[in-house]
Amino acid sequence: MADPYVPFIIEQVKKYPKLCASRLFEMVKERGYPGGPDHFREIVSRYRPRPEPEAYMRLRTLPGEVAQCDWGHFGTIQVGRAKRKLLGFVMTAAWSRKVFLRFYFGEAMPNFLRGHVDAFTAWGVCPRGIWYDNLKSAVIERIGDAIRFNETILALAAHYHFEPRPVAPRRGNEKGRVERSIRYIRDSFFAAREYDDIDDLNCQAYKWAEGISADRRCPGERHLTVRDAFEIDRNSMLALPANPYPTDERVEVSVGKTPYIRFDLNDYSVPHTLVRRTLVVAATLDQVRILDGNQVVATHRRSFDRDQQIEDPAHIAALAERKHHARKERGMDRLHHAVPSTRQMLVAIAERGGNLGSVTNRLLGLLDANGAEALERAVKEAMVSNTPHLAAVHQILERHRRQSGQAPPVPVQLPDDPRVRNLVIKSQPLADYDDPALRGDATLDAPDAGTGTGAAYPQQGGYPAADEKEQAR
Repeated sequence: MADPYVPFIIEQVKKYPKLCASRLFEMVKERGYPGGPDHFREIVSRYRPRPEPEAYMRLRTLPGEVAQCDWGHFGTIQVGRAKRKLLGFVMTAAWSRKVFLRFYFGEAMPNFLRGHVDAFTAWGVCPRGIWYDNLKSAVIERIGDAIRFNETILALAAHYHFEPRPVAPRRGNEKGRVERSIRYIRDSFFAAREYDDIDDLNCQAYKWAEGISADRRCPGERHLTVRDAFEIDRNSMLALPANPYPTDERVEVSVGKTPYIRFDLNDYSVPHTLVRRTLVVAATLDQVRILDGNQVVATHRRSFDRDQQIEDPAHIAALAERKHHARKERGMDRLHHAVPSTRQMLVAIAERGGNLGSVTNRLLGLLDANGAEALERAVKEAMVSNTPHLAAVHQILERHRRQSGQAPPVPVQLPDDPRVRNLVIKSQPLADYDDPALRGDATLDAPDAGTGTGAAYPQQGGYPAADEKEQAR
């Protein structure tokens, strides 16, 4: 059934190499093809042109000349409430096939730098050249052979004197040795691997790289093991500088109203004197340092969990002490405004070594329960009798209450609002309102019996004028 349509099929797949079989089936069906779609895909595959296979040159390098590096993705790892990406930094010496493996949380630039420095430190030498894929940590932009390197990787290369070289785009075969190393790591090391945390995993990775991986036969030199071949490799590599390249993460952070900075999903405490400031975080894998200019103001262990508050007890204690003094000062200020005599009383208590904070709080309680006028009178009486004690003030208040026949004071629970809690209302003397001289009306002494009380106030229906009321006030 398909034979009459084979020339048409061959013509279309040559003209449109990516033409799918379902579309081609509709085209031949319009031309009278009586068959169904089940086996038509197989018929098309017989006549679809095959791409010509590409041949590659075998890579040959000299000892110490080249290393290849790349990231391997190994899923995620749970750290407390945080799910972190687990990536393995792999560097392979091209001649000896020596493998360096270390795991990090993510492939950010600080971890990329740490991978290089850790590999050089573990090997004790640095390769003369390192080949990369076109990842952003190495290559910012590339147009053909024109390459704009990442400035940080250039600084790293200048520090260790190696040559960075990115391979051609989409040509993973050019760094096939590190690609095969990653596949080898998945099969030989990571498969069915159990570990407690990333530190345990890295410890096992180091033992594997120096043990099983180093004891295998070198693919390029079958008479040598990888361990023996790397000794030859090492002799041709570059010596390390005196100091390793700095790999600290440096991030500007802002301190809000509370004395904490936010870094990598967690909060770290700082001294309370630095709120509303911009600071700098310098972090390693183990430690977080917080700097104000060149001064280190806080140091914490680093956490890879999330939403944790890592605190220095000294920071919290200093803030609590500051708040305690602030509360005491606010309470004293309120007492000085409402009950001026308490100032002399507090001075006398301080001279005797009393606890001003406790005394202030209890005086504020008496102020709320009895009012400013009653407390002022009691404090004055206590000072006159030379008994500047809370017990004396409380006793005087109770005596005045019994003499006036008043009921015991009922404490009023006010809302926890500073506008209400710190409000001071001074009592005004009301005797002035009963003073006839302030009313300016001579007929008050001889009221008209016929008109009653209203005759004494002839203006505005028998009541004092508004300006007279204001004058009386």
